[in-house]
Order: sequence, then C-alpha cells, then structure tokens
Amino acid sequence: MSTSTRPRLAAEPRTILGKKVSTLRRAGIVPAVVYGHGHPSQPIQLDAHEFDTLRRHTSRNTILDLTLGSGKATPVILQKVTEHPVTRRPIHVDLFVVKLSEEMTVDVAVGFTGESEAVKRDGGTLLHLRDTVSVKALPTDLPSVLEADAALLVDFDTVITVADLVVPKGVTILTDPGEALARVQAPRVSEEPVSTAPVAEEPAAASSEAPAEE
Repeated sequence: MSTSTRPRLAAEPRTILGKKVSTLRRAGIVPAVVYGHGHPSQPIQLDAHEFDTLRRHTSRNTILDLTLGSGKATPVILQKVTEHPVTRRPIHVDLFVVKLSEEMTVDVAVGFTGESEAVKRDGGTLLHLRDTVSVKALPTDLPSVLEADAALLVDFDTVITVADLVVPKGVTILTDPGEALARVQAPRVSEEPVSTAPVAEEPAAASSEAPAEE
C-alpha cells in the first residue's frame, strides 16, 4: 500500500470555546474547526509555529493530511484563514474535509507572466481587475494559481479576460470567460499650469500725427 506524500498537519481536539480561545492564542495555539463531507463540525487546535511553517511551504488549495490526535489521516484543504488585522498572524482556521474522488468548487488566484509593452514602452500601469476565478476540479487537480500572459496587453485598449487564462487538464472554469482580469492604464498627462498673474496693460498707441509746433 502506497504512503501519502501530502503535507501533514497535526491537531488536537479543542474544548475551549468562545471568547476564552484568547488564552490559547497567548499560549501559541491557533483555534480551528474541521468540517465537510459528513464530518460534523469539530473544534480543534493547531500549534501556531507548525502551522506557520506549513503555510510557508504549501500553496493555496494544497491537500493536507490532517491527523487528529492518534487518529487516521484525513485529507483536507484550508477553507479559510482569519488573520489579525495588524499583526497578520492567523487567529482562526477553517479546514474542509475533501473526498478525493469528487470534484469540488473553489476560488483560484489569478497571476500574470511576461511583460506588457503598454507598460514597458508606453509607461502605463497594469491594473488587476479581478484577483480570483471560480473553478471546478478533483481535489488532486486543483491549481494554486491560474496565469495569463501580460504580453497580450499591447496597448491601452486591450483587456485580458478569463478566456485568456492557461487552464490545466481536468480543471473547468466557472467564471464568465468574458470577465475582465487586467488592462493597462495610460499615464496621466500633467496639464500646463494656468497663470493667475494680472496681464500688463499695453501702452497706448503713438499718434500718427506730428505734434504741433509751438
């Protein structure tokens, strides 16, 4: 029997609930919950340091083997990580149990390769109009990012859409293919300053008649 090579995430059952979970965080523990596919919602807790290390070495939609105490490993993905607004440290984690033989729908990040001539040559600014797209695939086929070539943006009128994404086999995009993902904004043209200084009066025109002799 083959052994799973998926990243492992160890957890323990959690009995501390509600506002008292702040004591767990102070002790270096992240409160979490696991649910999905017939698995009742269960409070669990993770070692903060181990979880940080795991996040640094995995990408979005990576399947993890969750081991609860001495129990059997269960495949899960990170459904949601709530972070502290200032420190950006995780303060709560949602883990979703996946069935490896069943397709699931998730949001996948949008990325770009290459360089736009409208940026490089014309000094424009690349605008990201959408950060994620919705896809359906087996858990083992879920990509962490879907990319498009920024070189398609040859001028300020061109727009990269969902249809321009490179989609791997086994992945179906559910987002409208015409949805705009990126374009290049033309550089702002600074206007010439308008002078507010008063206009000097022109001297009176000299008379064409010769002055009378006295």
